[in-house]
Amino acid sequence: MTAPIRVLLVDDHAVMRAGFRMILDAEPDISIVGEAATGLEAVAAASTLRPDVICMDVQMPDLDGLEATRRIVADPAACSAVVIVTTFDRDDYLFQALDAGASGFLLKNAGPEQLVEAVRVAAAGDALLAPAVTRRVIERFARGAHAPTPPAGASGAAEASGSTGAAGAPGPAPDARATRALASTDPLPGPGVRVELTERESEVLRLLADARSNAEIAAALYIGEATVKTHVSNVLQKLGVRDRVAAVVYAHRHGLA
Repeated sequence: MTAPIRVLLVDDHAVMRAGFRMILDAEPDISIVGEAATGLEAVAAASTLRPDVICMDVQMPDLDGLEATRRIVADPAACSAVVIVTTFDRDDYLFQALDAGASGFLLKNAGPEQLVEAVRVAAAGDALLAPAVTRRVIERFARGAHAPTPPAGASGAAEASGSTGAAGAPGPAPDARATRALASTDPLPGPGVRVELTERESEVLRLLADARSNAEIAAALYIGEATVKTHVSNVLQKLGVRDRVAAVVYAHRHGLA
């Protein structure tokens, strides 16, 4: 029998954690192993509990979820995939989440089935973005575009609600952090650098960029899902990236999508 997916819930609102727990506990293959209410608690719990997946809020006291994600993923012993779950449909948050190493980005208005799917996808080593933001933000990220300036007052509201960097100290506005991250960090091969993929691997990458699942790719190419998984793994390895999101960014940069 396969071990259940071990999940850590991180949100500063107890009612949100309770809601996520109710949804996920109903699934026989998912087990909630802990909860945290701040970014610092999340980092400590991740180190102690070693969950498979962490559902992470963004705006929290002490340390925001984006910086907590960065610290968790940077841990050499880390084995947890982080799914950002936020109320805010903001490109700058997504840019920072991807840069920090998150494996998923979901809006809190998503249905219960999407939360369950996000946990399963992340546990399997893949990545999932909210359908409402996928195409829009990946294309911007692929072009290396800076995050758009948030609506007037958004940055101040974020700081007032407790979105901070280091404990107790408000960090710079999220769009400023995203701009610096995109300017200084580019783990993908640049637009002028081509990675040699086989014809089949290129086909798989194009379908990944079209947001196809493994089952859909298998059907489109008349091959088995196990074969698709092998091709996806080969593509990720050749590109030197950790998940599908980064592979899709590469595809957009090189006109493959």
